[in-house]
Amino acid sequence: MIAVLALALGTLLNAPGLHKAAFNQPAGKERDLALALTGPLATVSHTLRFDRPRKGLQSVLGRSGEDRIDTAIVIPAPPKGGPKPTAPPPLRRLAFGPTKRMRLWVAGDSLVIVPGWAIIRAAGRAIRPVGGGPDGHVATGLERPDVFNWFTHVADELRMLKPNAVVLDFGGNDDHSYMTGLPKGVTIDGFGSPSWTSEYRRRVGGIMDTVSRGHAFLVWIGLPITRDEAQTRRFDTINAIVESEARKRPGRVAFVDTYATFASDTGGFTPYLQDVNGNQVLVRSPDGVHFEPAGGAMIARLVLHRLNEAYDLTSWRKKAAR
Repeated sequence: MIAVLALALGTLLNAPGLHKAAFNQPAGKERDLALALTGPLATVSHTLRFDRPRKGLQSVLGRSGEDRIDTAIVIPAPPKGGPKPTAPPPLRRLAFGPTKRMRLWVAGDSLVIVPGWAIIRAAGRAIRPVGGGPDGHVATGLERPDVFNWFTHVADELRMLKPNAVVLDFGGNDDHSYMTGLPKGVTIDGFGSPSWTSEYRRRVGGIMDTVSRGHAFLVWIGLPITRDEAQTRRFDTINAIVESEARKRPGRVAFVDTYATFASDTGGFTPYLQDVNGNQVLVRSPDGVHFEPAGGAMIARLVLHRLNEAYDLTSWRKKAAR
């Protein structure tokens, strides 16, 4: 009897976390059943204030709000009425150097972590990385703001860090048919369908516009070819959306194509490529998706090239040499 009571008490104390875990499950009967069970438990826990100890502990650990289910997608709204909005003008090509460094923020899902560190290592004296390293969140993306809300996070970090340039990498976890945070009355069909494409395009464009309105240049790293051909085809779908949205924002957003960079001579997947010295190096992780350090270094060179096109990061050297 004591064990049963202890189990019941523990369930009530942790009901908010159980409910969020149920909400974050993939769509299906198991998720529906889990929500049906944990929803009332969470309500009872809150009513009886059994959730207070959990909230107090989270506050002490700096994890307040961890149980909140956040599906709000806050993106810049297009103007209503009037002529069709035109692309914003390109950012002014500012010059940066050791005394006035370009502030750079790198963020995204797990695919950004290795390239992100490579970008930071290769940044040079004209660039100042902000945010304490690549802001990588594993198993996140733009489909599931309930898992991690990138829409509010990007806006918050832009306000706090005030970067001149942003590097983002999303999509590795977005090749599914289920999305949360849909506008009222909107439903989507399967992955890649017109309704799915329309909503995902809205989210990608919204992130791009959020960065642009934060007065920063955006480099978006595309998804790579993978060992799994079916996954690669899904990544192609996501890349096509991102690249087309980037083209609508010339001078403000650049798309980096990693598919071609990491394809073999025959166009297929390869774990090894030649480096700048002509040596065969391991560039892809054993999972056939992520990158090894040598692969991250290749992406870093592509990203830095784009940043050098957007801003003057080298003229300070000529002045220093005089």
